[in-house]
Amino acid sequence: MTPPELSREVGPGVMPEVPEVAVRVSALTAYPVKSMAGVDLGAAVVEEQGLRGDRRWAVVDPDGTKVTAREEHALLALRAEPTEGGGVRLLAPGGDAVDVAVPLGAASVRVGFSGQDRALPAGPAADAWLSDRVGRALRLVWQGDTVRPIRDDLGGQDGDRNSLSDAAPLHVTSESSLQRLRDWMLETAVERGEEPAEPLGHDRFRPNVVIEGAEPFAEDGWRSVRIGDVPFRVTMVCDRCVMTTVDRADLSTAKEPIRTLARHRRWEGATWFGIRLTPVLPLAGGAVIRVGDAVAPG
Repeated sequence: MTPPELSREVGPGVMPEVPEVAVRVSALTAYPVKSMAGVDLGAAVVEEQGLRGDRRWAVVDPDGTKVTAREEHALLALRAEPTEGGGVRLLAPGGDAVDVAVPLGAASVRVGFSGQDRALPAGPAADAWLSDRVGRALRLVWQGDTVRPIRDDLGGQDGDRNSLSDAAPLHVTSESSLQRLRDWMLETAVERGEEPAEPLGHDRFRPNVVIEGAEPFAEDGWRSVRIGDVPFRVTMVCDRCVMTTVDRADLSTAKEPIRTLARHRRWEGATWFGIRLTPVLPLAGGAVIRVGDAVAPG
């Protein structure tokens, strides 16, 4: 999924020139349950399928079809915090919570994730908590030890492992790219005589890693990146969906940022913002990335 300007200018096997700038990690976030709110981190252990504790849990309906915030915006108002041993604490506004342990020994159930058709059920207490707050019958499931590959058409290679993330273990966005998008959105509003919207935050895009110091959209041309001492391969530029249009405060939807991205960042029938990464295997022992780590693209 290469931007058209790069596909025209960069030939096979030729690395694009990347300016040498001081690029660093400005924020780290894990999302213990897919589609729920994230947890800010100062440091994170990197495992084969991404940050430890990131998107190992997900929500499905009773027949195993995955349910995300695209279909149920209410999931974005719920939060999951990691607990000892890989479990999670589910929290709703107002402090209502339930603790869920990793369901070791549970019989697997059928699920509908690309590359993974079985997962372990969290159990009736978690299911009832979720169902009551979203307003429909839902189940919470844990990925377990399943080796879930990254699809070839999404930049996967033999040996890659994914969490329950859509397309790759880590998602990266850039402070300067987001600021450029904010500027474009303001220009769009002024041209249309509209009241400017509140500036978007990175939470609209749900990144694991936010970087600062790079030129806007410089990440489009990266083929690899080292964060601290941990090497990653870029699998693709990230296509954006309707989830980015959901206001995190009141769960209302609007046209932005997709409207403006479609004006400035549309190719191959999609809109694009951020990049996806997978760790380069094998990982060295104790692979950790931290806020403040240097980011070295290649």
